[in-house]
Amino acid sequence: MLLLIIPVSILLYYFYRGEKLPKDKIIDRIEVYKSKRKMNVYSCGILLKTYKIALGKNPIGHKEIEGDCKTPEGTYTIDGKNPESAFHKNLGVSYPNEKDLEHAAALGESAGGDIKIHGLRNGRGYRSKFHRWKDWTAGCIAVTDYEIDELYQSVKVGAEIEIFP
Repeated sequence: MLLLIIPVSILLYYFYRGEKLPKDKIIDRIEVYKSKRKMNVYSCGILLKTYKIALGKNPIGHKEIEGDCKTPEGTYTIDGKNPESAFHKNLGVSYPNEKDLEHAAALGESAGGDIKIHGLRNGRGYRSKFHRWKDWTAGCIAVTDYEIDELYQSVKVGAEIEIFP
């Protein structure tokens, strides 16, 4: 019996997509809780959905320099959308801000950049929710391909994103 329960459970986990994001809502705020691997999206102060996420390979602490594989912490904005990225669509995060640039310069380093909320690497979408089992990005926030599809449609450029430890 156990030999049947395990594969069925894995299949249910893989194929169950959960509640869909309402299509008629515009997301104007995003909150990311790194320690919980959760991302909440809001429209006019109303929580619409919570996503499970993967982060940079070195997730503890604020991003300081290029290549540290940390996901930044602080308040930023969504500054663009890219439907043709290497990661099945993405939403740009306005990192680095002036404070980030000054800190990295004081260290004699580059702050880096190119922080995104994105789906899975092109050609690897079959991993679906299994990607969440390990932090794997270079500092970005990763969701599944079908999740970035719905976010891409609903998040407005200029939306605030606050990333907490």
